[in-house]
Amino acid sequence: MDNTEIMVTVAGLGLIGFVLWYFFFSARVVASAVVAAGGVQQVDITVRGGYSPALIEVEAGRPVQLRFYRDEEASCSEELLLPDFNIRRELPAFQTTVVDLLPQQPGSFEFTCGMGMLRGRLLVK
Repeated sequence: MDNTEIMVTVAGLGLIGFVLWYFFFSARVVASAVVAAGGVQQVDITVRGGYSPALIEVEAGRPVQLRFYRDEEASCSEELLLPDFNIRRELPAFQTTVVDLLPQQPGSFEFTCGMGMLRGRLLVK
């Protein structure tokens, strides 16, 4: 192996390490829903290369309103799936899409883009 091959190998391993850290070990901020009039739990989520916040905590048995603002035109983020709630929504670019649901049971429920690349999680307590 010459120096160039060693440098490329080390750079590749470093990149793999960064990707693993980013997706599996980096700190995640948990956002709690704001309770609005009528007891509805509301959360504003920005969609731009991912979901922000990506971890959302709500209470079971109370209505939830997730408001997704898609701040990009990337094709990956044009669809939202919440499979545990049988929800599929188109997210028009630069618009807010409201998703209403009523989580009855505590648990952890994933939401993703249509391609499964962008991921978030709804933590129901």
